[in-house]
Amino acid sequence: MKYKYHLRPGYKSQDLLIEIFYGAENEDFFTDFFNSISDINPVVDKINDLWLNNDYLLDVTSDIGSFSLSKDIWDLAFIMSENNPECINKINSILLQDENFQKIEVNFEDYK
Repeated sequence: MKYKYHLRPGYKSQDLLIEIFYGAENEDFFTDFFNSISDINPVVDKINDLWLNNDYLLDVTSDIGSFSLSKDIWDLAFIMSENNPECINKINSILLQDENFQKIEVNFEDYK
């Protein structure tokens, strides 16, 4: 198992996101992630290399809507889609089928 993630709400938010908390430091992370979701035809529209060296924010469009993928200096990656919970749920469904990804359940109450 290369990557472990949570499907969870944002802090003090109802919006779901995917937090990849293990494995995002792997140099193959972006390739593995985009290969896993290739069925939804993701296209990276914009890459924002943020002011810190290993901070990235990718704006992505796909067959199921737009989402962003951020990776920070602490090697956490977040997949977020504003006002499109179906997009996050679909990506979660895809990752559940991918042997490289393992979902770890969380208590949604912890994020209120």
